[in-house]
Amino acid sequence: MHGGSAMHRPKRRNTIWLAALTSLVAIVLLAGSVTAPVAAALVGVIALATAMAFFDFDMLTMRRSLVSSIQERSPLNRSRARVSPQAREATERAAARAGFFRTNLELIDIGMISTQGSGDGMVMRRTRTISKDDDGVRPFITLHVPASDADRTAHIRFEATDQNGRDLYVHEMNVYVREGEVNVLADHHLPLAGNPQVEGMGDWDMRAYVDGVLVGVHNFALSPSYDERRQRLRRDGGQYYHTGGDAEIRRGEPASAESDSPLSLEELLRGQDSDR
Repeated sequence: MHGGSAMHRPKRRNTIWLAALTSLVAIVLLAGSVTAPVAAALVGVIALATAMAFFDFDMLTMRRSLVSSIQERSPLNRSRARVSPQAREATERAAARAGFFRTNLELIDIGMISTQGSGDGMVMRRTRTISKDDDGVRPFITLHVPASDADRTAHIRFEATDQNGRDLYVHEMNVYVREGEVNVLADHHLPLAGNPQVEGMGDWDMRAYVDGVLVGVHNFALSPSYDERRQRLRRDGGQYYHTGGDAEIRRGEPASAESDSPLSLEELLRGQDSDR
């Protein structure tokens, strides 16, 4: 059984040069022509050489271990540990696009925030499914900003494309970024309720750019509104039943029991982090 020590039998080539070095130092010391400090230094050299011969010093392993330790403690690696599944997916989809370039500002979260009026005010919720029961929807991103790229104004651009390939939402804004995590919520929303351009159902894409560089492509879906589902059932000759699911959501009512009061973007994201 091996213990925790790295001590082992010295290799033959180590023994040869150690014996030669020891003999040379012994000759110098026996000649009596060196001072005490020099003699002490020579003895120290022999001790160090002996340690290196009998202990396994893997310098490459030590260097890799040191680099790994530094990287684990770096702010960038700590941010990567908090990268959301949505951000990983969006980054991979962006990387698959032609002309993709890396940026120092790392995407660690991305998504859509829908808004809906209620008796208690405006209700905000993070979602990957929108409908015309919602008043509107706006995109957001969370970036990790390194110190080398902080304390400046970054140009942010959001684009949303519907299931038919039409760009129904394009919004640009300038944001002052500081070191660390920066939440960017678009200050304009895409109207949904009563918007004749938003129709049908299907998958949408939201693209996020930072300083002209595509950092993420986020997928979400448009589903029929409550009235559209009811009208479709009437056309099909069926009846609408109270199921207790998403079909219950009506315009002017909270989207869920957890959304009885308005939430800020930071609160929404903090709640998601707690769930993870």
